[in-house]
Amino acid sequence: MELSDYGRILKRRGWIIILVAALTAVAAFGFSKLQTPVYESSLKILVQPARTDFGQAQAAKQLLRGYVQWINSSYRAATVIDELKLDLTPQELLSDISVASDESSFVIQLNVENTDPNLANDVVRTWGNTFIQWRTDDNATQRKEDRVEAEFIDDPRAGLDRPKVIINTAAAVIFGALIGVVIVLVLEWIESGVVRRSEDIERYLDIPVIGSIPGQ
Repeated sequence: MELSDYGRILKRRGWIIILVAALTAVAAFGFSKLQTPVYESSLKILVQPARTDFGQAQAAKQLLRGYVQWINSSYRAATVIDELKLDLTPQELLSDISVASDESSFVIQLNVENTDPNLANDVVRTWGNTFIQWRTDDNATQRKEDRVEAEFIDDPRAGLDRPKVIINTAAAVIFGALIGVVIVLVLEWIESGVVRRSEDIERYLDIPVIGSIPGQ
Protein backbone atom coordinates (compact mmCIF):
# COMPACT_ATOMS: atom_id res chain seq x y z
CA MET A 1 0.00 0.00 0.00
CA GLU A 2 1.11 3.51 -0.78
CA LEU A 3 1.19 6.38 1.66
CA SER A 4 -1.86 7.88 0.00
CA ASP A 5 -3.76 4.67 0.72
CA TYR A 6 -3.06 5.00 4.43
CA GLY A 7 -4.21 8.60 4.31
CA ARG A 8 -7.39 7.51 2.58
CA ILE A 9 -8.02 4.84 5.21
CA LEU A 10 -7.50 7.28 8.04
CA LYS A 11 -9.80 9.79 6.38
CA ARG A 12 -12.55 7.21 5.94
CA ARG A 13 -12.19 5.26 9.17
CA GLY A 14 -10.09 7.38 11.50
CA TRP A 15 -13.21 8.15 13.50
CA ILE A 16 -13.33 4.49 14.55
CA ILE A 17 -9.90 4.74 16.18
CA ILE A 18 -10.85 7.97 17.95
CA LEU A 19 -14.20 6.57 19.11
CA VAL A 20 -12.76 3.33 20.51
CA ALA A 21 -9.95 5.21 22.24
CA ALA A 22 -12.44 7.64 23.79
CA LEU A 23 -14.75 4.84 24.96
CA THR A 24 -11.95 2.87 26.62
CA ALA A 25 -10.63 6.05 28.26
CA VAL A 26 -14.06 6.89 29.67
CA ALA A 27 -14.48 3.31 30.91
CA ALA A 28 -11.05 3.31 32.58
CA PHE A 29 -11.67 6.71 34.15
CA GLY A 30 -15.06 5.66 35.49
CA PHE A 31 -13.75 2.34 36.81
CA SER A 32 -10.84 4.08 38.55
CA LYS A 33 -13.17 6.60 40.17
CA LEU A 34 -15.42 3.82 41.44
CA GLN A 35 -12.53 2.05 43.19
CA THR A 36 -11.91 2.69 46.87
CA PRO A 37 -8.72 4.76 47.25
CA VAL A 38 -5.87 2.92 48.97
CA TYR A 39 -3.12 4.93 50.65
CA GLU A 40 0.40 3.82 51.49
CA SER A 41 2.38 5.18 54.41
CA SER A 42 6.15 4.68 54.53
CA LEU A 43 8.51 4.87 57.46
CA LYS A 44 12.30 4.61 57.44
CA ILE A 45 14.21 3.54 60.54
CA LEU A 46 17.94 4.11 60.81
CA VAL A 47 19.78 1.31 62.61
CA GLN A 48 23.09 2.53 64.07
CA PRO A 49 25.73 0.27 65.67
CA ALA A 50 27.56 1.93 68.56
CA ARG A 51 30.91 1.13 66.98
CA THR A 52 31.75 2.04 63.41
CA ASP A 53 34.51 -0.52 62.95
CA PHE A 54 34.25 -3.05 60.11
CA GLY A 55 33.37 -5.99 62.35
CA GLN A 56 30.47 -4.23 64.05
CA ALA A 57 29.22 -2.88 60.73
CA GLN A 58 29.20 -6.37 59.21
CA ALA A 59 27.41 -7.72 62.26
CA ALA A 60 24.80 -4.96 61.98
CA LYS A 61 24.16 -5.87 58.34
CA GLN A 62 23.47 -9.45 59.34
CA LEU A 63 21.27 -8.28 62.19
CA LEU A 64 19.18 -6.21 59.76
CA ARG A 65 17.80 -9.39 58.23
CA GLY A 66 16.82 -10.64 61.64
CA TYR A 67 15.24 -7.29 62.48
CA VAL A 68 13.10 -7.49 59.35
CA GLN A 69 11.82 -10.90 60.42
CA TRP A 70 11.23 -9.63 63.96
CA ILE A 71 9.16 -6.72 62.65
CA ASN A 72 7.23 -8.79 60.11
CA SER A 73 5.72 -11.02 62.78
CA SER A 74 2.20 -11.80 63.94
CA TYR A 75 3.33 -10.97 67.49
CA ARG A 76 4.18 -7.44 66.44
CA ALA A 77 0.94 -7.20 64.47
CA ALA A 78 -1.00 -8.24 67.58
CA THR A 79 0.80 -5.57 69.62
CA VAL A 80 -0.14 -2.87 67.12
CA ILE A 81 -3.75 -4.09 67.01
CA ASP A 82 -4.03 -3.96 70.80
CA GLU A 83 -2.51 -0.49 71.04
CA LEU A 84 -4.65 1.04 68.28
CA LYS A 85 -7.78 -1.01 69.13
CA LEU A 86 -8.12 -2.27 65.56
CA ASP A 87 -10.84 -4.70 64.49
CA LEU A 88 -8.40 -6.92 62.60
CA THR A 89 -6.60 -10.20 63.01
CA PRO A 90 -2.77 -10.23 62.97
CA GLN A 91 -2.83 -12.03 59.63
CA GLU A 92 -5.13 -9.40 58.09
CA LEU A 93 -2.88 -6.60 59.29
CA LEU A 94 0.25 -8.38 58.08
CA SER A 95 -1.23 -8.60 54.60
CA ASP A 96 -1.17 -4.79 54.46
CA ILE A 97 2.45 -4.31 55.52
CA SER A 98 5.78 -4.87 53.80
CA VAL A 99 9.22 -4.64 55.40
CA ALA A 100 12.57 -4.34 53.65
CA SER A 101 16.12 -3.43 54.61
CA ASP A 102 18.93 -1.58 52.87
CA GLU A 103 22.22 -2.96 54.14
CA SER A 104 24.25 -0.22 52.45
CA SER A 105 22.59 2.53 54.50
CA PHE A 106 21.48 0.52 57.57
CA VAL A 107 17.86 1.48 56.95
CA ILE A 108 14.71 -0.55 57.50
CA GLN A 109 11.63 0.60 55.61
CA LEU A 110 8.06 -0.22 56.58
CA ASN A 111 5.15 0.30 54.19
CA VAL A 112 1.51 0.04 55.27
CA GLU A 113 -1.55 0.19 53.04
CA ASN A 114 -4.96 1.32 54.22
CA THR A 115 -8.04 3.08 52.90
CA ASP A 116 -7.60 5.68 55.69
CA PRO A 117 -4.35 7.68 55.27
CA ASN A 118 -4.32 8.76 58.92
CA LEU A 119 -4.75 5.20 60.13
CA ALA A 120 -1.98 4.06 57.79
CA ASN A 121 0.32 6.63 59.41
CA ASP A 122 -0.72 5.52 62.90
CA VAL A 123 -0.12 1.85 62.13
CA VAL A 124 3.33 2.31 60.64
CA ARG A 125 4.36 4.72 63.42
CA THR A 126 3.17 2.36 66.14
CA TRP A 127 4.89 -0.56 64.44
CA GLY A 128 8.13 1.41 64.24
CA ASN A 129 7.88 2.49 67.88
CA THR A 130 7.48 -1.14 68.88
CA PHE A 131 10.77 -1.97 67.18
CA ILE A 132 12.57 1.02 68.69
CA GLN A 133 11.31 0.17 72.18
CA TRP A 134 12.57 -3.39 71.74
CA ARG A 135 15.98 -2.10 70.74
CA THR A 136 16.01 0.28 73.72
CA ASP A 137 15.18 -2.53 76.14
CA ASP A 138 17.79 -4.81 74.57
CA ASN A 139 20.46 -2.11 74.65
CA ALA A 140 19.92 -1.73 78.40
CA THR A 141 21.32 -5.24 78.83
CA GLN A 142 24.30 -4.70 76.50
CA ARG A 143 27.63 -3.01 76.95
CA LYS A 144 27.67 0.48 75.49
CA GLU A 145 30.04 -0.46 72.68
CA ASP A 146 27.81 -3.41 71.66
CA ARG A 147 24.55 -1.49 71.43
CA VAL A 148 22.55 -1.01 68.25
CA GLU A 149 20.39 2.10 68.30
CA ALA A 150 17.32 2.69 66.13
CA GLU A 151 15.49 5.91 65.29
CA PHE A 152 13.03 7.33 62.78
CA ILE A 153 14.58 9.17 59.86
CA ASP A 154 11.36 11.12 59.28
CA ASP A 155 7.68 11.10 60.17
CA PRO A 156 5.50 8.73 58.12
CA ARG A 157 3.52 10.30 55.33
CA ALA A 158 0.68 8.61 53.51
CA GLY A 159 0.18 9.04 49.78
CA LEU A 160 -2.34 7.66 47.32
CA ASP A 161 -1.16 4.26 46.09
CA ARG A 162 -4.12 3.32 43.88
CA PRO A 163 -6.10 3.81 41.78
CA LYS A 164 -3.87 5.95 39.57
CA VAL A 165 -6.61 7.63 37.55
CA ILE A 166 -4.41 9.59 35.13
CA ILE A 167 -2.12 6.65 34.35
CA ASN A 168 -5.06 4.26 33.93
CA THR A 169 -6.86 6.67 31.61
CA ALA A 170 -3.77 7.36 29.51
CA ALA A 171 -3.07 3.63 29.18
CA ALA A 172 -6.69 3.07 28.15
CA VAL A 173 -6.39 5.70 25.40
CA ILE A 174 -3.36 3.91 23.93
CA PHE A 175 -4.97 0.49 24.27
CA GLY A 176 -8.22 1.73 22.75
CA ALA A 177 -6.38 3.31 19.83
CA LEU A 178 -4.62 0.01 19.14
CA ILE A 179 -7.94 -1.82 19.18
CA GLY A 180 -9.33 0.80 16.82
CA VAL A 181 -6.43 0.26 14.43
CA VAL A 182 -7.07 -3.50 14.47
CA ILE A 183 -10.76 -2.93 13.72
CA VAL A 184 -9.91 -0.64 10.81
CA LEU A 185 -7.44 -3.17 9.38
CA VAL A 186 -10.00 -5.95 9.65
CA LEU A 187 -12.62 -3.85 7.88
CA GLU A 188 -10.15 -2.95 5.16
CA TRP A 189 -9.23 -6.61 4.72
CA ILE A 190 -12.89 -7.61 4.44
CA GLU A 191 -13.47 -4.97 1.78
CA SER A 192 -10.16 -5.52 -0.02
CA GLY A 193 -11.90 -7.38 -2.84
CA VAL A 194 -14.40 -4.59 -3.51
CA VAL A 195 -13.48 -2.33 -6.45
CA ARG A 196 -14.55 1.26 -5.93
CA ARG A 197 -12.01 3.39 -7.77
CA SER A 198 -9.96 3.28 -10.94
CA GLU A 199 -6.87 3.04 -8.75
CA ASP A 200 -8.21 -0.24 -7.38
CA ILE A 201 -8.46 -1.69 -10.91
CA GLU A 202 -4.92 -0.63 -11.74
CA ARG A 203 -3.62 -2.13 -8.50
CA TYR A 204 -5.41 -5.47 -8.76
CA LEU A 205 -5.13 -6.04 -12.56
CA ASP A 206 -1.83 -4.24 -13.05
CA ILE A 207 -3.14 -2.49 -16.20
CA PRO A 208 -3.77 1.21 -16.74
CA VAL A 209 -7.31 2.60 -16.90
CA ILE A 210 -7.75 4.56 -20.12
CA GLY A 211 -11.34 5.60 -19.67
CA SER A 212 -14.43 5.41 -17.50
CA ILE A 213 -18.19 5.76 -17.92
CA PRO A 214 -19.57 8.65 -15.88
CA GLY A 215 -22.18 7.72 -13.30
CA GLN A 216 -25.74 8.86 -13.75
